[in-house]
Amino acid sequence: MQQPTSLERRIDAAAHRVLRGAPERGVRAALVETAVFLIKQAWACVFGFALLAVIVAARLWWPEDAALARNDALTIAAVLIQIGLLIGRLENGREVWVIVLFHITGTVMELFKTDVGSWAYAAEGVLRIGGVPLFSGFMYAAVGSYMVRVYRLFDLTFARYPRRWLTAVVAALIYVNFFAHHFVWDLRWVLLVAVVALWLPTVMHARIWRRTLRLPLLAAYAGVAVFIYLAENIGTWAGAWLYPDQLDGWQPVSITKLVSWFLLMIVSVVMVTWVYPPRPPASAELSLRPS
Repeated sequence: MQQPTSLERRIDAAAHRVLRGAPERGVRAALVETAVFLIKQAWACVFGFALLAVIVAARLWWPEDAALARNDALTIAAVLIQIGLLIGRLENGREVWVIVLFHITGTVMELFKTDVGSWAYAAEGVLRIGGVPLFSGFMYAAVGSYMVRVYRLFDLTFARYPRRWLTAVVAALIYVNFFAHHFVWDLRWVLLVAVVALWLPTVMHARIWRRTLRLPLLAAYAGVAVFIYLAENIGTWAGAWLYPDQLDGWQPVSITKLVSWFLLMIVSVVMVTWVYPPRPPASAELSLRPS
């Protein structure tokens, strides 16, 4: 089991005191479980929410003639958010290494994708590599932060999780295809079929409070991809980056990007599972022990 941070242990103890007298059955019990689920999800998204809030605030209030370029301000803000999470004991050292890996993986993709014209950032500021401002890597790190935090907060376990070496092969092919499809055939639909075939039997067990939610893992992946897609629309509206069809005026991001985000979710999950190996539910663990 992934251990909570010291701050999370104090919050958890306080929450248990508040919820001690909550009913165990009926409508009120269901409402309590729903509220706990939403609060945990919001807590898991704290990095992403904070970064998105800064991006929107910069769009609304950052002066065009400011001495500090907006992209540089976003990079500084992202670094401060990360430092704040560490100082506030909202992340532990092991999780930071996962987030750094997401940051590097995402930045490499950003450098390539901007070079081939898939999307573009404003050419401003000094905190950038080529045409890629450094805050862009933190957007991928925000996904990594969510993945490792949700793993811990919901004490996730998985029934019939596929072999990790198979998931690593599929994830590697997905990542390579993000680059290779610009030069050879785009295999995203083939890879999508492979993902469905591999993870279709897997059921995720998420402990909320008193109850455990059981959900097909592919449905959970799809749900997270939808939320990332919505955040991407907010980010492009705020001018953090733009797709070619948005250069003459903002419009919603193409719905086909959902497939890309779904596949990127697979890469993200596989990266996390190599640090936090997926565990079977408690009943399955007991059945595997020798008598």
